[in-house]
Amino acid sequence: MNLSYFRHMKSSKEIVVSGIRPTGNLHLGNYMGAVKNFIKMQHDYRCYFFIADYHSLTTHPNPKDLHENVKTVLAEYLACGLDPDACALYIQSDLAQIPELYMILNMHAYLGELERVASFKEKARTQPNNINAGLLTYPVLMAADIIIHKAVKVPVGKDQEQHLEMARTFASRFNRMYESDIFPEPHAFNYGTELIKIPGLQGGGKMSKSDGDGNVINLTDSPELIRKKISRAVTDTGPVEPNSTPSQAIQNLFDLMQAVSTTDTLNHYKESHAKCNIRYGDLKKQLAEDMVVFLQPIREKIEAIKQDDVLLAKVAKIGAEKAMESANQTMREVRAAVGFKSF
Repeated sequence: MNLSYFRHMKSSKEIVVSGIRPTGNLHLGNYMGAVKNFIKMQHDYRCYFFIADYHSLTTHPNPKDLHENVKTVLAEYLACGLDPDACALYIQSDLAQIPELYMILNMHAYLGELERVASFKEKARTQPNNINAGLLTYPVLMAADIIIHKAVKVPVGKDQEQHLEMARTFASRFNRMYESDIFPEPHAFNYGTELIKIPGLQGGGKMSKSDGDGNVINLTDSPELIRKKISRAVTDTGPVEPNSTPSQAIQNLFDLMQAVSTTDTLNHYKESHAKCNIRYGDLKKQLAEDMVVFLQPIREKIEAIKQDDVLLAKVAKIGAEKAMESANQTMREVRAAVGFKSF
């Protein structure tokens, strides 16, 4: 694993930062919508991809579960194709500089603006017995994650745009208060020509764990579990007129098929729907088998990598070294700006 190669990239490539909470397995939506783009980005940009274990503490996870989840996500990232030589792939808690910057930024984050954050208001409504300070200052920690590497591009979904706007606010506020230009303002980044939408199995919107495990296909799901989940996917009573527009539930299945099946297979079932002779049972069986074949190589790689503790430790170490080099440089500038100087 080549640290000098990553250093060489400094002056020539824009910086991208993205993190994921270790709250369980990656699913097909994560893979198609984000991770596949990360695999391309790591060669075109200077990328910092981290596992956000600090963020997960707001829900007080069991320590053993947290460690296992971090290990799983790291193995899944590697199995999907992230290259430790081409990017910085690290665990958030390995960087002591992040909580230091988080603390400094908190001194200039105001109660009113934090209480207005949509995600905080939603958490306060749905979990009134766990409105902890970490939830309130979540956007500040997220800002520290981003600006500690002076990122200019951040891949985010719609639900994170307000947090990114606050990261810009905290960056510009720090620069203004301390008459510095340490932090560039990060902006949302959509890498690629079109967004890939992977729908869930329950007939609604995108694939998301918030709607339950039955709504997602995890990268580690066994063939038997994939078949079971898809057999239970929501459908409708069938088309009643030729060439009618598929319902949302059926369009979801077509969209999943587009992601994992051949064009001929997809066209066959679309034509059957248009002619009102489609059999949803056959559609689901075909989709399930194509999904099994599509995910098998990834699942096998994940299982092998998870057993290799030496490899995982090596990857985490080199990722931390890359991230620390960047974070240390930023914090030297920050500490000088605020007046923390050694005698």
